[in-house]
Amino acid sequence: MRARAAFAIAGRPVDAGLIRAFGAVKLACCRANRVAGGLDPAVAEALATACAEVMAGDHDDACAVDALAGGAGTALNLAVSEVVAHRACVLLGGRPGDGRCDPLADANRHQSTNDTFPTALRIAAIRAVTALSERCVALQEAFQAKERAWAGLVCLGRTEGQDAVLMTMGRRFGGYAEAVGRDRWRLSKVQERLRVVNLGGTAIGTGLGAPRAYIFRVVDELRAITGLPLARAEHLVDGTANADAFAEVAGLLAATAATLVKIGDDLRWLAAGPEGGPGELRLPELIEGSSIMPGKINPVIPEAVIQAGLAALGDQQVVVQACARGCLEINPYLPLVADRLLGMATTLDRAVAALTGCVAGIAPVPERIAAHATAVTAEATALATVLGHHPAGLLAQDARATGRRVRDLAVERGMIAATEADALLTPAAVLRLGAPTLVGRGEGGG
Repeated sequence: MRARAAFAIAGRPVDAGLIRAFGAVKLACCRANRVAGGLDPAVAEALATACAEVMAGDHDDACAVDALAGGAGTALNLAVSEVVAHRACVLLGGRPGDGRCDPLADANRHQSTNDTFPTALRIAAIRAVTALSERCVALQEAFQAKERAWAGLVCLGRTEGQDAVLMTMGRRFGGYAEAVGRDRWRLSKVQERLRVVNLGGTAIGTGLGAPRAYIFRVVDELRAITGLPLARAEHLVDGTANADAFAEVAGLLAATAATLVKIGDDLRWLAAGPEGGPGELRLPELIEGSSIMPGKINPVIPEAVIQAGLAALGDQQVVVQACARGCLEINPYLPLVADRLLGMATTLDRAVAALTGCVAGIAPVPERIAAHATAVTAEATALATVLGHHPAGLLAQDARATGRRVRDLAVERGMIAATEADALLTPAAVLRLGAPTLVGRGEGGG
């Protein structure tokens, strides 16, 4: 209650995942203390039950303190300790605070905020980022479905926002699938960055006040409870003082955010119009786009996803700065790291879910795609593989001057047969990796 009165900075509670991870940490400590630390068996049993309830989310509200409470996380550690101790008192047949189970002597036995909070944060982060990685699988599959469905849909590729060369809409969406797949793979490796914990190091990583038997057992208990491949840090002082692993994970999340922003921008642009812009894609129509313009539909999901990505990119900078501001033997700003790191994962998870549904509902506009696929630059570049660069360039100039297609002018002038020209504009041709013959007739290149 003192923490709640003192800290009302963020105006929101700590992440529920962090509270539940703290329950797992307290349970591991309870079990290790029962064996190695002399904790009374009856108290240990009641305390273990209370810790399991915290793990299950039964006491989120009771444990919650402000997300930006000062003290390196002490407020949350004490809050959880008090809740499980008072609950244990009840389970022992008494009432909260009657002394049957003490928050410090029993629930926090052989522990410090400086080893329990970072450990709980690592567990919560592994769970949150792993969930995001699994969410990315569905998004990747949604893009792959479009890749297959639109494999034969020739469209205009663009560079610098200008007409470039021909490709297929399927190959474009396959590129998105590959990018999301890389994000999924990177995020799935998060355990490698966070699996080493400093639990047992107590105040500054020297293990002061804790028996050796407890220190060597507690992480084994935590590994069994969580099912995660956790290991005790070989250098507990390092594990307590340095938070660079969290900065690294924030970077992984930022990479995912960058992918989402890029894809969201692309979808927004390709659907722009629909009459006055490319209008090549039709996004799901979810809500009215305007209170004054009848029939206007906006790309609301891509825009929401872009905003989520930008927010996450900003949060990454906060996490990195907070990790850099560790002071001597601990980092006082881990509550901020926890708030923004777990917040990034949650925001991106929801954004990926929203984008997955949007992608599944996207439809092509074939007539717009076909019209743009006859762009001068694209056709000239495709025919240049046979005609050569300079002849194709002259055709492009004439096509722009006359409003004719490059393909038609080349056929009319006898520069290429109609069947050969059309063959160069097929899905197979525009996606061929390299030309099958020398480029250009008599030019030695294109």
